Amino acid sequence: MKWLQKLITWARIKSPWIIHFNTGACNACDIEIVAALTPRYDIERFGILLKGTPRHADVLVCSGPVTRQIQDRLVRIYEQMPEPKFVVAVGTCACSGGVFKGCYNVKGGIDAVIPVSAYIPGCPARPEAIIDGVVKLLTSLQGAKPAAVVPETTATAESP
Repeated sequence: MKWLQKLITWARIKSPWIIHFNTGACNACDIEIVAALTPRYDIERFGILLKGTPRHADVLVCSGPVTRQIQDRLVRIYEQMPEPKFVVAVGTCACSGGVFKGCYNVKGGIDAVIPVSAYIPGCPARPEAIIDGVVKLLTSLQGAKPAAVVPETTATAESP
């Protein structure tokens, strides 16, 4: 039975399927999430595929603060996902509520309703940061330490 669990873990790490859900954001993070799925950033090189149903997804990628109107839908989508399931909060609003924190209809970040596995801050979060966060989540599932990020010391004329 142990080899079966190893096989399942290997399959989930090598080919995670994600579902994207907007809980009420301004769409800036949504555009960056979609940009990460384009051939320019090629997130599919990690085996990550976008799915349209939570019943087939391993990772729930959320953007935006949780409003009272969307809270039940978010919980229902989370419960429809098979175990083990992971949640990635993308953007400042999803991490903490952002600029909407304290509004009458906002509950807060994603972690106010469902457990979050990884946080990717930023307003909006860059596609590189989203890819890095998902890869670090997958690396943590393997039990290995993530590779150290070497900061750029010199800027080139081609960099934005």
